[in-house]
Amino acid sequence: MEAKEAVRTAKEYIGDSFSEEGLFNLGLEEVAFDGVTWKITVGFSGSWDLRNPLNTALDESFPERSHKIFRIIDKTGTVESIKDRIPRISLIGR
Repeated sequence: MEAKEAVRTAKEYIGDSFSEEGLFNLGLEEVAFDGVTWKITVGFSGSWDLRNPLNTALDESFPERSHKIFRIIDKTGTVESIKDRIPRISLIGR
């Protein structure tokens, strides 16, 4: 499997699995391959991000993004797992 194929698999999977969630702004964030498994990170926004009153009050034009990490088996193209990517916390300036 090529990287593009793994990315396509992850995007199609999230589109099918989360079709009722109102996802938009879908985009590739990261690709990694360990020789056996692809780790594809996909970022997206959801309809719930638009309902955030703080975004409206501050007139922010860009909704927050969530990220999912897809583990795809190289030989079969099977999605093995989907996990949330936990944001890194910066300790700079504290």
